[in-house]
Amino acid sequence: MNPTLSPTHSLSKRKGSIRRQRAPSHLPPLTQEAHNAALSSIRNYLKGRTSYDTFPVSFRLIVLDSNLEVRKALQCLLSNGVVSAPLWNSEKSCFAGMFTVSDIIHLIQFYYKSATSTSTYDTVASEVEYFRLKSLRDIEKELGVEEPPLLREHPTASLYDAARLLIQTHARRVPLLENDSETGHEVIVSVLTQYRLLKFISINCSKEIAQLHLPLRKLKIGTYVTRPPADPFVEGQDPFDPIATASLETPVFDVVHMFSERGISAVPILDEEGIVVNLYETVDVITLVRLGAYQSLDLTVGEALNQRSPDFPGVVICTASDSLGTLMQLIKKRRVHRLVVVEGDEDEKKGGKKGRLLGIITLSDVLRYIIGETNLGDAADRFNKPMPAEEDRTPQPDTIEETS
Repeated sequence: MNPTLSPTHSLSKRKGSIRRQRAPSHLPPLTQEAHNAALSSIRNYLKGRTSYDTFPVSFRLIVLDSNLEVRKALQCLLSNGVVSAPLWNSEKSCFAGMFTVSDIIHLIQFYYKSATSTSTYDTVASEVEYFRLKSLRDIEKELGVEEPPLLREHPTASLYDAARLLIQTHARRVPLLENDSETGHEVIVSVLTQYRLLKFISINCSKEIAQLHLPLRKLKIGTYVTRPPADPFVEGQDPFDPIATASLETPVFDVVHMFSERGISAVPILDEEGIVVNLYETVDVITLVRLGAYQSLDLTVGEALNQRSPDFPGVVICTASDSLGTLMQLIKKRRVHRLVVVEGDEDEKKGGKKGRLLGIITLSDVLRYIIGETNLGDAADRFNKPMPAEEDRTPQPDTIEETS
């Protein structure tokens, strides 16, 4: 159990103290009705706020020219501590999409596919190093990967609409664009990420978050293994289906294939008993590619993790009984992109194994639950709806410098 998800200390009793009557609470009782009312209040609040409201007091935006070499683009991302950046077509003076970790995964697959067919790893590696960012779309076509849509949103659109767009398109971020009043050209203002949106909610809706007391699994937030904790492992069956997992002996490229095939960004690393020992993420692959160490993907996960940066924040774990409100409080305190759900004390009492993988929760899962069900056709008329009246609540932006 991660200490950030449970109390780390208790109050000590003082001798001779006189018990005083507790003052009555002005908060509504923790009921299903209070939970639903809190969700409704958060949604209404987002309808009255715009993406501009989420901008930190100080932030920087990294924009890459689409003519830039992939090698230099990777160096730029790593040196600035970001994993994605908007692309700009300087020839047409327009937005050209996003450069993300998914593009890097496709680049790796292209490298292995080309190298296997020609048996000239060195030649292919040299070619990949000097690919232009605009060539990445050609790689997707050759791999048969669907080209990502040019998502965009206006900074004055409501946060609720921006959140729905993220959910409907399964995107982790949406660029915010407006037009220059003099030239009419597009201007990339910022990028709204799932994390920034959820952190904005956690900062400005603290009263409502206190009412989100129901357990994560009861709310069906996240993906969970289909096997009950007390059931024994059956030979020939994946005990952690439908979650993709790996061991410290799994080749890195096998995990990269999981990233691409399943459209995921992290794979739990388990020991022989299913205990979570680490997490391998798409960002772990970036360093290998930036250094040109493509063949290092033949390393095992354990060997690759030894090359991980020492400032890795660690794996955030929780149990299925932790509440949504506790999770949102954690998002307020630290940068979180996913939580690994493990069996806890209660599961162990029922025959389970403490620390064994039970599920995984992404920010997409959390945002989808908070916003509610959305229809794919809902986004078509989002700019035709009037902006709801604002509440008498001044949004508090993130005061920490944040990048996309």
